[in-house]
Amino acid sequence: MADGQNWIPQSVDVSVPSSARVYDYVLGGAHNFAVDRQMGDKIERNLPHVRSGARINRAFLARAVRFMVDQGVRQFLDIGSGIPTVANVHEVAQELDPECRVMYVDRDPVAVAHSELILAGNSHTAVLQADLRDPDSILNSGEVRRLLDFDEPIGLLLLFMLHWVPTEADPWGLMKHYREALPSGSYLAITHMADDHGNEAVHAATVMMNQAGGDQVVERGRDEIAAFFGDFELVEPGLVTFAEWRPSGPGDISADPGMNGIAYAGVARKP
Repeated sequence: MADGQNWIPQSVDVSVPSSARVYDYVLGGAHNFAVDRQMGDKIERNLPHVRSGARINRAFLARAVRFMVDQGVRQFLDIGSGIPTVANVHEVAQELDPECRVMYVDRDPVAVAHSELILAGNSHTAVLQADLRDPDSILNSGEVRRLLDFDEPIGLLLLFMLHWVPTEADPWGLMKHYREALPSGSYLAITHMADDHGNEAVHAATVMMNQAGGDQVVERGRDEIAAFFGDFELVEPGLVTFAEWRPSGPGDISADPGMNGIAYAGVARKP
């Protein structure tokens, strides 16, 4: 995407890289600025297989959504949905059942602007600009309440999101708030960067991105990540690396073994 186009929201600081736009870039998207591409290139020089890591996370999203649809879920809340790219939640879900409803939430105005363009004409989807750390602004939003029925199961997705929430902001308390709002039979899917993957190149790339300013990654251990699910029941195979969660083919796994374990993934059901 060319920098300086007049549609760019005035609130966007194009001098600071955005996690959503860097992620879009490494996925091969076009909705990013020069500062995001520079950061993505820096990360890739230090971590040549970073693109496959982003692809694995995207592949997990598709598998998790298909699993939830198979369990009868027909509505989804994707918080931190990012800039639209291939295999969005509504594309995966509505391919299986066109009546599936999807609410996207992101705080990045570029992500929201592009989502609005892509979702125009799809009455079963909507997008909201809001911050994960303000759950009431999401859960009590008129758009969310219009599209989603909180008396029926909901699939809540937080993929590569909670590691952006600093410990002092109490991400476990935030997740408790979200879990309590979901009706029985709902599902929660999470991916989160691990601090015990043993991949020094990944850790170095994380430090480099944090030093650039803007969003900060907090790597966490398995037990800390498991606590986000609370008393929800993890489905098989439990909380595992994101390449190990029900892979269906070579596209779900990186050719670099070191990338397969950089994040944990799990899907859990509310009793």
